[in-house]
Amino acid sequence: MVRGSLASPSDLAAPTPGLGAGNGRVARLGDRLFKSTAAAAGSTIVIAIGLIAIFLLVRAIPSLRANHANFFTSAAFDTTDSNHLAFGIRDLFMVTVLSSTCALVLAVPVAIGIAVFLTQYAPRRLARPFGAMVDLLAAVPSIIFGLWGIFVLAPQLEPVAEFLNRNLGWLFLFKQGNVSLAGGGTIFTAGIVLSVMILPIVTSVSREVFRQTPNLQIEAALALGATRWEVVRMTVLPFGRSGVIAASMLGLGRALGETVAVLIILRSAARAGNWSLFDGGYTFASKIASAASEFSAPLPTGAYISAGFALFVLTFVVNAAARSIAGGKVNG
Repeated sequence: MVRGSLASPSDLAAPTPGLGAGNGRVARLGDRLFKSTAAAAGSTIVIAIGLIAIFLLVRAIPSLRANHANFFTSAAFDTTDSNHLAFGIRDLFMVTVLSSTCALVLAVPVAIGIAVFLTQYAPRRLARPFGAMVDLLAAVPSIIFGLWGIFVLAPQLEPVAEFLNRNLGWLFLFKQGNVSLAGGGTIFTAGIVLSVMILPIVTSVSREVFRQTPNLQIEAALALGATRWEVVRMTVLPFGRSGVIAASMLGLGRALGETVAVLIILRSAARAGNWSLFDGGYTFASKIASAASEFSAPLPTGAYISAGFALFVLTFVVNAAARSIAGGKVNG
């Protein structure tokens, strides 16, 4: 090539001898290492979940074989005699589902409203500190929520519970439960406390999803004369629908597994519940925690592990169903 002349396309395309091959090998090695590392990280979660499930199942099977009651339909949970176990998850399932559903129904609309306000209405100087304040709720320990719920919130909710029971008692959700309304140790109180506990989780994820709404869509809607509410309804909410579902399921998972706060609030019941918000009892997690100091004999311990395995399956099914719904919304 003559000095000062322009380089031809063939000269530009030709690799430097001994350099391109080495770079290619290094790049391929780096890709393989990164792929292996990513696969190992992803497999760790799957393996851990599988090992937990196997452990729970192996420890539960002997107690399930020795059980003298129907595990799914019995409301009794008697493990005092290792030779005559009689335990079931009917009431545990009922209290867990009712309290978690109540929390979700109360928390999700409020969380969506907060997320929309912070991303679409609030000025930036207000949105940041207000959002940080909501996120700080997640840092409050569970025991604080439990003490606040039973000593502060429960007495304030007692008139509300009596009003609902008096006027809507014909509906099974609000009829008189298996504990007294006085004192507030009911699923109703626990559900409201759980809704406060899951509020920062649902709000934080929903806020970040709404913030990712394409500005072009928002500006196009405004250019067509849409009001701010119409922009939210036609662009922001549809765009963040799958994210809100995912956030709700994260909150539901927290509510299903909450232990200390529910254990403090809920009052134990002498008789079985009837799917009323004014029932007492135990959730799966609080029942296991209440007997943690008695885990000495294998068979009684296995009874509580069986309840833990039922909670594990319930959480897995709920999250799988939510993921399927969210995926369907995205594809649709």
